Amino acid sequence: MIRFDGATKRYPDGTVAVDELSLEAPSGQITVLVGPSGCGKTTSLRMINRMIEPTSGTIWLDDTDTASLPAHELRRQIGYVIQNAGLFPHRTIVDNVATVPLLLGEDKTKARARAMELIERVGLDPAFAKRYPAQLSGGQQQRVGVARALAADPPVMLMDEPFSAVDPVVREQLQEEFLRLQNDLGKTIVFVTHDIDEAIKLGDQVAVLRVGGKLAQLAAPADLLARPVDAFVAGFVGRDRGYRALGFTGAGTIDTHQEPSVAVGAAYPGHGAGIDGWILAVDADGKPQGWLPTGEEQRGDVVTDAMLYRGGTLAAQGGSLRAVLDACLSSPSGRGVVVDDSGRLVGSVTAREVLDLIEKRG
Repeated sequence: MIRFDGATKRYPDGTVAVDELSLEAPSGQITVLVGPSGCGKTTSLRMINRMIEPTSGTIWLDDTDTASLPAHELRRQIGYVIQNAGLFPHRTIVDNVATVPLLLGEDKTKARARAMELIERVGLDPAFAKRYPAQLSGGQQQRVGVARALAADPPVMLMDEPFSAVDPVVREQLQEEFLRLQNDLGKTIVFVTHDIDEAIKLGDQVAVLRVGGKLAQLAAPADLLARPVDAFVAGFVGRDRGYRALGFTGAGTIDTHQEPSVAVGAAYPGHGAGIDGWILAVDADGKPQGWLPTGEEQRGDVVTDAMLYRGGTLAAQGGSLRAVLDACLSSPSGRGVVVDDSGRLVGSVTAREVLDLIEKRG
């Protein structure tokens, strides 16, 4: 558990970066700090491991006042991940990950063995261990940064916009990997981001800060979206917060329609197949691959991947209302594809049907 108790950071010129911040980050959960530029997110984070010393107030790590510990002893209990990973360019990946255990006096063979385990755990090919940071992509470097922070098995992790420097696709992959790791490890995490969507996706609770380092609201993501405390929070969360809130509402078992399909590699069905000019293409296991337009002239003897429109997303049966509605809205056919736990086709649903379900759940 991390607790801010009236923590303040005031600089000599009178600037107040954090103003009497009081909040608790529960053990084993992810607390996300979010807010506009200048709201004190990173300053608050760095006060936890005393990279920045509070001017007044107290920050507790469980029952210990962090100011009562030598800084180096405090930091041994805390993993730290920053934007752009901050790796040592002259060290191999395995030695980067093993850095902290080696500094703490752990046997080199044991430290490297642990590093190899973590390299695999964060989703990297073990073959990367002997490479140098410059030989990895940005997303791969961020995975190494997470592995390095985990190497000493700290109970607490601080993460300062760790995924903001990569492209949206890689960012989503890193977020999913991060949630998987947290589900396995159950660390106490304080995570800083400027992206409200990332905060809502990752946080068990979200702390919205105002400019000047004042806490505006601390709430679970669903509560933050449903009940912003004032106009500032409502504006920061965004006008589409009602749509985002659907991500926390289970759709249950959706009644679907049977959706005509054609297998990739099968004969091109031609004009008139499917519904309204579209037919769903599936692979040999019945997993949807994309939409095939059938109102166009035949472009070959068989259905190929190059013919498919892949814009539509898939919704898992039993998932959220947002996922099902998004599947409908993103589909070129206007029909959302629902799949089972193994990714196989269950059927389809229309946006109108999903909206009716939302209205009933009202």
